[in-house]
Amino acid sequence: MIKLLKSILLCTVCSLTLFSCIEEQDFNQYDEVGVTPTLEASILYVEAPEDLVNAASGGNVFSRNFNFDAFSSDVFSKRVLDGTITYIVENTTSKELEVTIELLDADGNVLDTEIIPVDPTPSSLQRDVAYGTAGRSIDIIKNTSSIRVTANNLGDTTSTSSEPDPKVILKSSGKFRVEIE
Repeated sequence: MIKLLKSILLCTVCSLTLFSCIEEQDFNQYDEVGVTPTLEASILYVEAPEDLVNAASGGNVFSRNFNFDAFSSDVFSKRVLDGTITYIVENTTSKELEVTIELLDADGNVLDTEIIPVDPTPSSLQRDVAYGTAGRSIDIIKNTSSIRVTANNLGDTTSTSSEPDPKVILKSSGKFRVEIE
């Protein structure tokens, strides 16, 4: 009899434990998960030696359009939230320069312009431009298809720098938060 009572008690306790901890499962939790990584990459690198700066007629050292469809691709443009483009200009020439960066849409229309004055030898300048909630419209980034870089020599065309291998360098990188569901 004690064996039967122990068996019944054991079965009752086991049954109560199984039913007491049951919670309905919610398989829709995946819909609530959102990930917003920050993506960072180089965008542009341009350099011009001092002899090219001296040879520039009319002060225009260079003006080039660079195709850059990475921003306007659907994978990026539909998910980008905000971010920053960082421009770094290093000048080891003896020239005062003005660098203009224009973000263009697919039709060649200017969406945004950044003008950077550059002092002569040696100088380095960093400019951060925010887009999204803390800066300019994020639509500028979403619609950028190419980048135009123009550099103008505001100095003379005869002097030379005493620095080894004098040149002007423009580097840019982007750091953007994107939403992935």
